[in-house]
Amino acid sequence: MTRHARLKARVGGAAVRRVAMLAFPDAQILDVAGPLEVFARTSRWLTDEGLVDAPVYEIALLAATPGSLAMSNGLRFVVEKSIDGLDTALDTLMVAGGLGVTAAMSDPRLLAWLRKIAPRVRRLCSVCTGTFLLAEAGLLGGRRATTHWRFCDALARRFPSVRVQTDPIFVRDGHVYTSAGVTAGIDLALALVEEDHGRRVALGVARELVMFLRRPGGQSQFSAQLAAQSADREPIRDLQGWIADNLSEDLSVGKLARRSAMSARNFARVFLRETGLTPATFVKRTRVEAARRRLEESADGIDAIAEHCGFGTRESMRRAFIRSLHVPPGAYRSRFRPAAPSRTARRTRFGA
Repeated sequence: MTRHARLKARVGGAAVRRVAMLAFPDAQILDVAGPLEVFARTSRWLTDEGLVDAPVYEIALLAATPGSLAMSNGLRFVVEKSIDGLDTALDTLMVAGGLGVTAAMSDPRLLAWLRKIAPRVRRLCSVCTGTFLLAEAGLLGGRRATTHWRFCDALARRFPSVRVQTDPIFVRDGHVYTSAGVTAGIDLALALVEEDHGRRVALGVARELVMFLRRPGGQSQFSAQLAAQSADREPIRDLQGWIADNLSEDLSVGKLARRSAMSARNFARVFLRETGLTPATFVKRTRVEAARRRLEESADGIDAIAEHCGFGTRESMRRAFIRSLHVPPGAYRSRFRPAAPSRTARRTRFGA
């Protein structure tokens, strides 16, 4: 039996799984649309590959009341079913986050429904600050959970019984799954597809969406880099840009201090205050980020990338990648390398 035939035998008889996203006014649109697109795209990918004849997922958008629902960016979704009008059993319930989560946490009807539905679903999930809604409903007590990196401390303070994990892209504790900020909901949805249908299916869908099946590293790498992108004071801000453009130069503290017309001690103190990182840490992370992009976007060899980005040697770059991203450069590149087109690619429908 061929690998295609084995996969068809595995997924061909799978029952339809019903997945719903709970949203509210001023929810984050990517929290809602991103994960639902993963499940919809999975059904489409399996059909295009000739592995199933009908969708394996049915998706739905739920809210407290049906009708037009405004997202935080002003766009609107049409909600056909309210939480009270749900007439089918759910396999997976996901809860969005966004600006409106604070108001949603004050809705006793919504909280009561979450408490009622939670034991009835196979998987209960939150995206971004949707974790706060699950916690407010009393569904995370004693569990490990995560949320957007900016709000991890607030989650821990408000709900001390929740065991907040600050680094993971998503966390599973029993049948409850919580994810980090915004696009991390897509990572979580891909992991759920992998649970349901295996790695090959999830990888195929991830490649269709130009996503990692398993994003290397954790959300701390993104929060730290974003936080350090731009300092408040012009000399440090200009220096950050110069560093990014001159990664192969000598970027020692002494050299950078002289370029900023400061003593080494004063420069290190000012840089830390302005960016939240030491100069050495900022340089290292900027080099890793530049190397990461070149691994994704170019065919350059690892030795050439290491030299261009200021690591000097392949081994130095490998150590930096393992410390920062928990994966060596070669493995990082292979995760993003597209697969050869399948025999069914010619009949795949167009449209992202």
